[in-house]
Amino acid sequence: MNMSSLPSFQLLAMVGLPMLNLAGHCDPYSNGCTGLSSDIKSCQAKGIKVLLSLGGGAGSYSLSSFEDARQVATYLWNNFLGGHSSSRPLGPAVLDGIDFDIEGGTDQHYDDLARHLSGYSNKGKKVYLSAAPQCPFPDAWIGNALKTSLFDFVWVQFYNNPPCQYTSGDVANLEDAWNIWVSDIPATKIFLGLPASPEAAGSGYIPVPDLTSKILPAIKGSAKYGGVMLWSKYYDDQSGYSTSIKSHV
Repeated sequence: MNMSSLPSFQLLAMVGLPMLNLAGHCDPYSNGCTGLSSDIKSCQAKGIKVLLSLGGGAGSYSLSSFEDARQVATYLWNNFLGGHSSSRPLGPAVLDGIDFDIEGGTDQHYDDLARHLSGYSNKGKKVYLSAAPQCPFPDAWIGNALKTSLFDFVWVQFYNNPPCQYTSGDVANLEDAWNIWVSDIPATKIFLGLPASPEAAGSGYIPVPDLTSKILPAIKGSAKYGGVMLWSKYYDDQSGYSTSIKSHV
């Protein structure tokens, strides 16, 4: 199965220490999320990579300097990756990497953050880096970071962006944007990011028959094609989208 189903948690970088948002599933500020450690390890035992996602579409966040990026990388290493801290919010489980879902603020110093995080791979376990840019190229926030050649997976959001997403019967805009991404971004694998149901995004939903008969045949020949990323697990549970496309991905 090539389709990405990598779990991620979201971290919003605020003034001072970053804020962890687990969508109400548990309260990290009362040590209520440390029990997730066994769940994370169970996923990893099955070969599933578990990443922590930075940013998101809400909140106010940015990196102010090279040193700020270094400090954030150190915090992430010690609290979620292979480092050591007395206050690891998710317990002793070691996450596999960091996802950059930057959708606001500025475009500054995310390349520095990527370099600092990647440097921790030299301490043992590889730190995977992924990113979820918007499909207009180059991405307004992490375009520079993506030039570092440090990203393993890039799941491009081909939704909520009419100029480069699929519209009924018209593959051209999406295919043109896809070809730019796979040609110009030095990442290991590029994924087609889609909403898992019409309710999951404002626009860009692709009906299963259109995806399997029109879109995937047009992009699967790319050497960097990695599969399909879906937003989100909740909507996929409602729609069964991943089950419908799995054999075609």
